[in-house]
Amino acid sequence: MRNLSLLLCLLAANCADVMVGHADDDLNWVRIRLDERFRSEGVAAGDFNGDGNTDVVAGDIWYEAPATGSDAWLDGAQWKLHEVRTPGEFVAGVGYSNSFCNFAHDINGDGHLDVIIVGFPGDPYHWYQNPGPGNEQLWKQHVIWTSACNESPEFEDLNGDGIREIVIGSQPEARMGFNFLPGRDKPYEQVAFQAISEQGDPGQNGTFKYYHGLGVGDMNGDGHRDILIAHGWWQNPGRVGDGAIWKFHAVRVKTEAGEAPLPACANLYADDLDSDGDMDIFLSSAHAFGVWWAENTGAGAWTLHEIDKSFSQTHAVEQVDINGDGQLDYVTGKRFFAHNGADPGAFDPVVMYWFEVVRAKGQGPKIVPHRIVAGTGTGVGTQFEISDMNRDGRPDIVLSNKKGVNVLIQKSVK
Repeated sequence: MRNLSLLLCLLAANCADVMVGHADDDLNWVRIRLDERFRSEGVAAGDFNGDGNTDVVAGDIWYEAPATGSDAWLDGAQWKLHEVRTPGEFVAGVGYSNSFCNFAHDINGDGHLDVIIVGFPGDPYHWYQNPGPGNEQLWKQHVIWTSACNESPEFEDLNGDGIREIVIGSQPEARMGFNFLPGRDKPYEQVAFQAISEQGDPGQNGTFKYYHGLGVGDMNGDGHRDILIAHGWWQNPGRVGDGAIWKFHAVRVKTEAGEAPLPACANLYADDLDSDGDMDIFLSSAHAFGVWWAENTGAGAWTLHEIDKSFSQTHAVEQVDINGDGQLDYVTGKRFFAHNGADPGAFDPVVMYWFEVVRAKGQGPKIVPHRIVAGTGTGVGTQFEISDMNRDGRPDIVLSNKKGVNVLIQKSVK
């Protein structure tokens, strides 16, 4: 029956050409284990001490990299730990950290990379001021905004000025929007919230603190980056931050029970996966099984195509050209104990995958899963980062979650 269903699917004009099973075990990666402790569900990479090596920050701790490519660099125990703030005690299977997303940026323009930490959903979030090389004091905390709602905050450039904004929902306003980063003329003052939506139902407009699904991308091809949630997307009018309410476009997908929003998901990506001239959406399941692409049918309900359901809790996704073929791929993995063992597949192996996407005009995409063998036992958190850690031109993967802090280095490209 499964083979018959697959055959019918491949014959359908609008069906994804997805390779069933796992195309291969990708052995072209090496793991650097920086820390076995549960520090954070988010992570950022950057040169925090100005020595030319790319370091890692995971919540309360930053990890100073040895000389890039050296034997010491490949030995995670040789990365020196420094405190950003007083370290918390977090236990996998018992609770959560107070660090869900980390972003590196020089906020105050002093030449030192600072770190933005989005803590527990719904709480105020802050940036931490890098005191500079050789200074072991804790980093000074500065509030950015009073509420960061949605479990997948985005750090993306909405207005094309080269400076990224932080896309979140806010409570008690129950409005979707963003924060500009603090200006370098007033870096230590709290910024204003830039609402793009009217007040609404938090469970439907992305502003519930535990809402699942958020992304940024140009959905209508007008050159402006829109904001996506599981229920639809807000159209960027081209004037960002002027107080205008952005037009909302609902997205519904066909299900056995009728039409519904996208499943509870993580990061959303606008991508013309079937090369038909309109934007589809790539998504994954935050707390169950499923990696999908949603096909934009032009009118009415969209079609949801399953890519993979072999592992669960894919609570973060990154888009990048992994193999250098000029086409954007996707990286995700299992978030270990996302709900502390209560989710489907919670006790299954913790894995990392990248999904190779081959697009061809007039056809569904060919999407091939590759298991990153070195990533076994690592997994994603609620946010992770792609960074060329050794400056060899190949994207690497930086991770922090209940399995610790890890870096996956890509050794070669096929």
